Amino acid sequence: HGEWFSTGDKYSIDENGYFWYSGRSDDMLKVGGIWVSPVEIESTLLKHQAVLEVAVVGILTENNLQLPKAYIVLKDSVEPTEELKDELKQYVKTQLAPYKYPREVEFVMDIPKTASGKIQRFKLRQPQIQN
Repeated sequence: HGEWFSTGDKYSIDENGYFWYSGRSDDMLKVGGIWVSPVEIESTLLKHQAVLEVAVVGILTENNLQLPKAYIVLKDSVEPTEELKDELKQYVKTQLAPYKYPREVEFVMDIPKTASGKIQRFKLRQPQIQN
């Protein structure tokens, strides 16, 4: 835009004038009509004792609604169970606004990344409709 370069990054500013990174505009999720940052959900999940790495992307429901899905790499000593999936969803609900919790959790061996370590979200996005 003129002499300015638009990176596509989204930030918010708090009451003290600090800027907080929310993610790239094309990675943002619109959940129930409200914008949600996958970075915020990822940062929250990373605080859980079982989580080593995480990436959050949007999935579409059969009603064409977008919902968060978390791909999680667990720490070596942690067993992937359905109970842990429920625990992680509840954990996010207690730390963030409840509508931000991931509706689906999938345990994976690794998260696809670029050579510089950035998450390749496009490899995690699923074109099929989720129920």
